Amino acid sequence: MMADQKTVLRLLRTARGQVDGIIKMVEEDRYCIDISQQLMATEAMLNRTNKEVLAAHLKHCVQEAETPEERSQKVDEFITTLGRILK
Repeated sequence: MMADQKTVLRLLRTARGQVDGIIKMVEEDRYCIDISQQLMATEAMLNRTNKEVLAAHLKHCVQEAETPEERSQKVDEFITTLGRILK
């Protein structure tokens, strides 16, 4: 992985903390809208993490591909992944 590991781990640990908080909210039978807002915040954090990983993929893996065929394969992988995100 070419993304900054410290940044990705920080974001993932934050998301994990948010999920733990959501679990506690559910266990405590908290208000639905409050739970939903926390779920959206967690999704946003995971999306931000994915953006970091994919940006690094473009900047490093795709740009530094040794052959045009390898570059094409990496671009195709990126497009497939982007399609999954945007579905």
